[in-house]
Order: sequence, then C-alpha cells, then structure tokens
Amino acid sequence: MKLKKGIMSAVGVLIVGISVGFFKMASFGVDPFQSLVSGANQLIPIHYGTMFLLFSAVLLIFTIFFDRHYIGVTTFVSLFLLGYVAEFTHELLLAAFPYASMAIRVVAFLFGFTILCFGSSIYITADLGVSSYDSVALIIVNKWKIGQFKYIRICTDLACVIGGCILFLLGGGTLRDVTSIIGVGTIATAFCMGPLIDLFNRTVAIPMLYGSHGKEDCVSPSAE
Repeated sequence: MKLKKGIMSAVGVLIVGISVGFFKMASFGVDPFQSLVSGANQLIPIHYGTMFLLFSAVLLIFTIFFDRHYIGVTTFVSLFLLGYVAEFTHELLLAAFPYASMAIRVVAFLFGFTILCFGSSIYITADLGVSSYDSVALIIVNKWKIGQFKYIRICTDLACVIGGCILFLLGGGTLRDVTSIIGVGTIATAFCMGPLIDLFNRTVAIPMLYGSHGKEDCVSPSAE
C-alpha cells in the first residue's frame, strides 16, 4: 500500500506539472498560485522552475512553523519537481506549436485543466502530504479555526491572483498581456477544480488505491 501511495503521489505531481505547461501554452490564464509565480517570473526573469521552488520553499517554512501535519512525500516531490516539469512541458509545446491557433489553444486549455484535476486527485488520495500552497488554507481553517475551507481557499486564491497581476505589471508586462497568467483558466480553476477533483476521487483515484470496493469514506485534505 505504501509503495502504491508513493507511486500515485509522484505520478500525480508529474501530471500536475505537465498540466501547467499546457495552461501556459494555451495562454488563457493559469491556476491562482501559478499566476503568482508567473507574475514574479516576469519581474525576476529566472527559470520558472527555480521561481516556483523559491515560492514553495517560503510556504514550506510557513507550514513547518505552524503545522507539520501537512508535510509529507508529496510536499517535497511537488517542491522540487513540479515547476521544472511545467517549464519543460511548456518549452516542448512552444517548439511543437510556435504559432498555435485559437483551436489548438482551446484544446490545450481543456486538456490541461482536465489533467490538472486528475493529477491533483491522484496525489491527494495518496494522502502523503499536500503541496506547500494547499497547506496554507488548511492551516488557517484547521489550526487557527478561521472560517470554512472553501471560503478561505477563495481568499488565498484571490490574494495570489492580485499579487501575480501586480508583480507582472511591475515587471514591465502590459494589461493586455496579463491575460496570459490571469484569465479563463484562472477562473475555471477557482470555481470548477473542486467538483472535478471530487469526481476523479470517486471514479478513479479511490478505486485505484483501494480496489473496486474502494474506501468509501476517503476524503481529501481539503474536505476537512
């Protein structure tokens, strides 16, 4: 069981990293945390994977200080792998589709969003820790007893979007180009990611981990 959880955790994070590459190629906006990282990357032009690592490390320190319960294998796999996988995938897609049409961008967005939710479902069900960003809302709700998760997560997502937009503009980006990191993809992630993850949990991830007679009461950390 531990081996299966470890594999699911690594594969889930890998899929999430690939999905971010598709989001960036589609240019319809990325998920809230990625929009913050992308905005900072516009201001400080280093490798995206390195920027992601720096932001995740700061949040990891926050998690270690306030509640180590949410730190596990997935936390570190996400910390050191996700950003670089996203960057590598994005570069491959740009090389394959240097002048992507609107149709290709739409397909890339839909595919990226679907596998983002699928990958998240896989690593959350594995229950070997959560990403450093996911832990923030969980700590606020479960450790500090402030609000409900769905509302606190909206607040943290909005903070990331606003912060990403400000950093992007400070880095010389234009309001027109800000849609590359904040757009339909960002909105879809905020409102639709939870329900789709729940669907993948029930139909794929839980049966994958526990067999056809899956553990019915299995819930994601975000459901706490």
